[in-house]
Amino acid sequence: MTPSASRHHLLHLLLGATALLAVASLVVACGDGSTAGSTSDAPPVEPGPDPIDLETPDADRCEILLFEECLLPFPSDALTTSDPATDTGRRVRFAREAMPQNVAGVHVDPSEWNRNDGFSPGAQIMVMLPGLDPAASGLAPVTDLGRSLDGGSSLLLLDADTGERILAWAEVDSHADDPARRALLIHPATNLREGHRHVVALRNLVDADGNALASSDVFAAFRDGVATTNPAIEDRRPAMERVFADLEAHGVDRSELDLAWDFTVASARNLSERLLHMRDDAFLALGNAAPAFTVESVSDGGATRSVTGTFEVPRYLTGDGSPGSVLNNAGDDPKPRRNGTQTANFICVVPAAPELASSGRSFLYGHGLLGSAAEVLGIGQLGASIGVSSCASDWIGMSAADIPNAIEILGDLSTFRSFPDRLQQGHLNFLFLGRLMIHPDGFGSHPAFQVEGRSVLSDELAFLGASQGGIVGGATAAVAQDFTRAVMAVGAANYSLLIPRSVDFDEFDPLFAESYPDPFDRRLGFGLAQMLWDRGEANGYLHHLTRDPYADTPPKEILYFMAFGDHQVANVATEVAARTIGAANREPALRPGRSTAVEPFFGLEPIESFPFDGSALVTWDFGTPPPPDENLPPRAGEDPHGKASEVVDVLVLVTEFLRPDGAVIDVCGGDPCTTLE
Repeated sequence: MTPSASRHHLLHLLLGATALLAVASLVVACGDGSTAGSTSDAPPVEPGPDPIDLETPDADRCEILLFEECLLPFPSDALTTSDPATDTGRRVRFAREAMPQNVAGVHVDPSEWNRNDGFSPGAQIMVMLPGLDPAASGLAPVTDLGRSLDGGSSLLLLDADTGERILAWAEVDSHADDPARRALLIHPATNLREGHRHVVALRNLVDADGNALASSDVFAAFRDGVATTNPAIEDRRPAMERVFADLEAHGVDRSELDLAWDFTVASARNLSERLLHMRDDAFLALGNAAPAFTVESVSDGGATRSVTGTFEVPRYLTGDGSPGSVLNNAGDDPKPRRNGTQTANFICVVPAAPELASSGRSFLYGHGLLGSAAEVLGIGQLGASIGVSSCASDWIGMSAADIPNAIEILGDLSTFRSFPDRLQQGHLNFLFLGRLMIHPDGFGSHPAFQVEGRSVLSDELAFLGASQGGIVGGATAAVAQDFTRAVMAVGAANYSLLIPRSVDFDEFDPLFAESYPDPFDRRLGFGLAQMLWDRGEANGYLHHLTRDPYADTPPKEILYFMAFGDHQVANVATEVAARTIGAANREPALRPGRSTAVEPFFGLEPIESFPFDGSALVTWDFGTPPPPDENLPPRAGEDPHGKASEVVDVLVLVTEFLRPDGAVIDVCGGDPCTTLE
């Protein structure tokens, strides 16, 4: 990216000779790679006498602000095209030749990405700035989020539609060994608004010796008003002037800027329309009936009973819906069509003793990473012993049966859509399972779910997701019509943020590296994957979970439970999800000195009194060392990820919250919640 000294000298000479200090007027409607919007009051650029020559290789398919990597900066509206038919007026336009390629030379097929009308609300923002020293440049780190809102911040993330500054942090990719190939990653600390245009700005950047970093020639030409002979640059100029005007409205002088650009977040409809269509179409066909089901086995264990079987769900996948299948849509219509029925499995654990069967409380349970419904047997036995019934199904798309498909995807990201597509069918399966639990003609009508001729199930349903179940479960909860309360135990959102910080990827990363040896390509791959993953996990649904619910869908109350220093689900991702849904923070969350943050849990409002009626984040400290400040997995100490089930107070917290009239209670007596002595 570093330009030649002679070219920069020429730019400065031209600036001095022509005094090109004015900015161009903006255009309301621009061509490809530009952004439509309001006009600026700034005077137009007076073209210099001798426009300079600047080359922009592959400008028809690449972002031209940085040369070395075609898709950087990412995401960018320069990688979209105008489309009045979409809610944002944009459509992603990735060229296959611009996408990452594996060792076999196969570029990722962008066809499914190009259905999107914008980028992820949890976008992994990426640039490559060799020589950058983030600390010396004053970029806000994950330990000091508030710095990103300071007036003189080197990093600005701006919602251009509302004028709001967005909390964010920046970090270099610590998974890359080559300093020249380390991406700078910028993460929103709360999800970006759907359908809104956002501006990213970096200024006053320096290297480790305090020397100013040089901007690219193309960006310098935009910033400094230097005319060029290059049509690709001049066509982009009105859109860039709009970016500068957005920043100047916030007191940012364009002369300070080292790099700035804009991008549009996908619309709510684009993110959710597939799953909502599947839900509405399937339940319309179901009507007032209960889904068809079959009980295959019943195992009594004294006070508890395990029941296994299958149930039928409309299938919206191709073929038989097995791993690797995708949603059954065609052409430009993203909404899938029914393709027969999908047989889903269930495992339920219910109370079998008369004295326990009277409570009638029922939970849907979401299992962990690439697991199975069998995981309900442990927590289910515990629940049934206090009168709670729990049912689970394999979360197809990310279940044990999907592991071979996951390995295949790591070899060619072109096939990635099968992950979120099967996940969406999995969400529908869970919604049908929930209906079976509360419908009078459902499970409760079968003797396996009765004690002394009476159903042990209730018409009040709640959701408990653990680990992966607390990540993808956020999407299930957002579209669920049969429950309003959910616990996301060691849950979060945004796999592109989670995976680099999780030990769970240790066994998969070598396989990924075989196909995509450059760590930069792997990191970009996750940023691209998130754009499709949003359709199947909480990241694409958080804005509608507790507020602004989807049509005919009740808002939810959510309890996020976080294990401090979790080795598998990154604390930062849990906090981002909690901020996005407006959860209140249970304080004091940690003992003084336990967190490395300047102000722990910045941006989360505290719970003022208990019991608390609303969504909340509760942190438990099991004594594990704080997580790394870099985007690396925690490895020190004992992993606290699954320890919650060993603590009675945690179980009390969860069960009290999930009552129909439940609330967040203080089980820690006003002190930090901890098992430390």
